[in-house]
Amino acid sequence: MRTLAFVLGGVGAGGLAALLALGSPTPQAQQAQPVADSIAAPVISDTGSLEGPRQPIFFRHDIHAGQFKMQCQYCHYSVDVSSEPGIPTTQTCMGCHLVVAGSDSSSRLEIGKLRQAWNEKKPIEWVRVHFLARHAHFPHQRHIKAMGPNACSTCHGDVARMPQVFKVNNVNNMGFCISCHVERKVSRDCTVCHY
Repeated sequence: MRTLAFVLGGVGAGGLAALLALGSPTPQAQQAQPVADSIAAPVISDTGSLEGPRQPIFFRHDIHAGQFKMQCQYCHYSVDVSSEPGIPTTQTCMGCHLVVAGSDSSSRLEIGKLRQAWNEKKPIEWVRVHFLARHAHFPHQRHIKAMGPNACSTCHGDVARMPQVFKVNNVNNMGFCISCHVERKVSRDCTVCHY
């Protein structure tokens, strides 16, 4: 099980104060500011106009990956050893949200949904955003190892600035993959991607 200290260790001292402030209504918490170089996530009052599928919990990638600079691999921990990136478990989320309750009513509402699922031992039924044809093989671990931890944005776009994840590139289009392979001078042999 991941610990809160591990998550916060990657955030930095300024981010630690800001992250802890999310769950605390103390005057010190109200004064806490995000890390100076962080991406300030916008306040969103209406989610109906956002691109991408509506999820059972409004999970803000722009807050987690953008504002607090959490690495993709913290939540998608199997991506560098598996062909699938994996959807984070509720236990992974609760590593932080046992103590982080949210800084406003909308975030507290969404974190409340997470905590309820945790207490009821029910999985969260996330809506898949990216689909790959059954006849194609995309080994995530190979791409992460070759391109580094920021490889995710190559296909998925700048998720750190997305309030709600949506499909940026047509990853199910062979031309998208071929262009990437040509640009990086790697194999275009059919058997690399097709069964």
